[in-house]
Amino acid sequence: MTLERKPVRPPLKDVSGVFEQALRAAAEERYVLKLFVSGMTPRSLRAIENLRNFCAEHLEGRHQLQIIDLYQHPEYAREAQVVAAPTLIKETPLPLRRFIGDLSHTERLLAGLDLDWKGRS
Repeated sequence: MTLERKPVRPPLKDVSGVFEQALRAAAEERYVLKLFVSGMTPRSLRAIENLRNFCAEHLEGRHQLQIIDLYQHPEYAREAQVVAAPTLIKETPLPLRRFIGDLSHTERLLAGLDLDWKGRS
């Protein structure tokens, strides 16, 4: 007579609390954004205005924004590998992302900054 052994499985853990905590942490992440513009051209001004409005609506109190004029600081373009302006670079949270243009497409920004699933403000 042979005894058959069934594998013993550990009981399943409820990880919903861990998941909820991760979602709350993600919603509180601090965004570090750098906007590279080329002078005070209409396109640059539009990008600045669009980004400030976007941050006020979707990232209120949890972002740091630096606006860099490449006419005044061309060395920053080389450091950040910026080849077109306006360019927005999201440094944190990782991964690093780049957006080129006047930033008028809110849905693209939401998706690119991983804000579309985190819940909007």
